[in-house]
Amino acid sequence: MKIITKTLAIGLIFTLPLGILAQTGYDIAKAMDDKPSPADMKSNMTMTLTNKQGKTRESTIRSISADDNRKQIIWFLAPADDEGVAFLKIEHPQEDDEMRLWLPAFKKVRRISSKKKADSFMGSDLSYEDMTSRELDEYTYKLLGEKVVDGIDCYILESTPREGVTRTYKRFVTYVSKADMVAIVDEAYDTRDQLLKRREMKFRKVKDYQLPLEIYVENVQKDTNTRLTFSSQEVDTGVDADLFQEKNLKRMPK
Repeated sequence: MKIITKTLAIGLIFTLPLGILAQTGYDIAKAMDDKPSPADMKSNMTMTLTNKQGKTRESTIRSISADDNRKQIIWFLAPADDEGVAFLKIEHPQEDDEMRLWLPAFKKVRRISSKKKADSFMGSDLSYEDMTSRELDEYTYKLLGEKVVDGIDCYILESTPREGVTRTYKRFVTYVSKADMVAIVDEAYDTRDQLLKRREMKFRKVKDYQLPLEIYVENVQKDTNTRLTFSSQEVDTGVDADLFQEKNLKRMPK
């Protein structure tokens, strides 16, 4: 279940009212997971980091993704000391995901192992694990109730990793828009079951897709936050699958 770029509808939605269909937490998660998503997406983003003293740092990013965001390459265009840094992610369903970070200042590609997934991505409030999908069948789901959030009628969905699935979070509580079946707020709890991060998402509709417009992540324990703002997006452009290779980390986008 994707939280940054994947929004989650089930085939029967066209024949049955959602209120009848989504009687369980799994039904809601499945509806979200089945929602249409682009074959590929190109985005320009601004990432703003704010520390506990209120000091900010802003980066300009170019992202290209495909295969429901399971393949993604990101280049940092600014500021000058981050220019050229690039990140490649390829997710695999039955084996460890591939993650590589190109650090031009050191002329080195750093491989992100599964043990490092809790580490911060480029000093942000997003971890490397946050950059990957939540696979539907790796979690159990519980419908906790309903709530209106910022004027949006939502389901409250709890997702807990299944036994044997290794994650850095104990559980998630997600507020899902009933109208659009997208996550508008997502709360991540640490292994002590204390709230660690709160993520708020805004979307816009393009074709049949709900595309992210803004993602705000707050680490409530550290009192820091990260805001991702999307300035442009293109979908279904026919991205070449060969793009997602380590060698292309060193090639800045045009």
